[in-house]
Amino acid sequence: MTDPAATAHLCPSCGGRAERPFYEVAGVPVHQVKLVRTRDEALACARGDIVLCFCPSCGFVWNAAFDPARMRYQEDYESSQAVSPTFNAFHERLAREVIERFDLHGKEVVEIGCGQGEFLTMLAKLGGNRGIGFDQVDRSGSAHPTVEFVKDFYAEPYRHLRPDFVCCKMTLEHVHNTGEMLRSVRRTIGDRPEVVVLFMIPEVTRILELGAFWDVYYEHCSYWSPGSLARAFRTAGFDPIQLWTDYDDQYVLIAARPGTGASPILANEEPPAALAPKVRSFAEGVGADRARWRAWLSRRHRAGDKTVLWGGGSKAVAFLTTLEIKDGVDYAVDVNRRRHGTFIAGTGQQIVAPEFLAGYQPDAIIVMSPIYLPEITADLERLGVHPKHLLTVETPEQPAAA
Repeated sequence: MTDPAATAHLCPSCGGRAERPFYEVAGVPVHQVKLVRTRDEALACARGDIVLCFCPSCGFVWNAAFDPARMRYQEDYESSQAVSPTFNAFHERLAREVIERFDLHGKEVVEIGCGQGEFLTMLAKLGGNRGIGFDQVDRSGSAHPTVEFVKDFYAEPYRHLRPDFVCCKMTLEHVHNTGEMLRSVRRTIGDRPEVVVLFMIPEVTRILELGAFWDVYYEHCSYWSPGSLARAFRTAGFDPIQLWTDYDDQYVLIAARPGTGASPILANEEPPAALAPKVRSFAEGVGADRARWRAWLSRRHRAGDKTVLWGGGSKAVAFLTTLEIKDGVDYAVDVNRRRHGTFIAGTGQQIVAPEFLAGYQPDAIIVMSPIYLPEITADLERLGVHPKHLLTVETPEQPAAA
């Protein structure tokens, strides 16, 4: 029998070994965007540990304490970002770029982990394509006549499909056995070098450089840089052809074709050694930032200020649970109507609509994702809300000076 302790720090991407974990957080919610209906349920949510490891052989970062058996993706799982004009503009631009880059006109498109199907539907509408979306959550049919949904994994039983394009957005980071998933996709597509595969996931270099502890949570068990992602695709038998970042460098995207894995190194593939010093400095930097945030929030609380977060999704859960804040933040604001009236897992703040702020008039608003700041500022102006402090999670120097 294999000793779990002996394999816990083996890289799921290449099989290399991490020396030791570089960042640990105990007892965080295992789900960040499930709709939690009561505060008691939020406080009693299922929890797990984060134990981040770094593979010096391939540059992959993963949570060695992740247990896939804890994950339950059901109909109450709400991860859609298509409620934001900012994100929708990015999503449509990406769809148009992908259609033009890879000549997706009148083609068959498969999306793995399609969620609500917004991106797949755009590819169908804008390119005249036929789409098949695979997801664990039942989407009960499509509003577009050439798009269908399958409640299943895209794997070998679907080898009879002959897609021209296979995409997977914001899903691979939820997969612990990443190497096996990529190999499964490769086997399912078969030896068809004309097929283009596109994956998009959060980019870890930015997280390490910013000390973005709010972007580290249990559901995201796998973290990728451009280089580690390209190496993983080659190991699985793909030939990467394009590699880039987008959305304020929050996401890394890779386009590849089925091949031998012997394709030339792309210009923006950094070696594992380039990430090593960022990994070493991450935990120390996060420790200092957490102390500043706790002190700043404590001062606001003692002064009687009303503080809210703007954003009630994964970043808010990670921010609050990592800081262990239950009393210093009163509410979380979200534009997603499905989240209104639900509660933040782990710490129990109620999620409210932006219109709530018109009557509440908070003194401080912390924006979870700075890319939405122009959109949020416009909403605050419309609502007549003028807080004393409007800041983002990426500006820890402001709490220190305030």
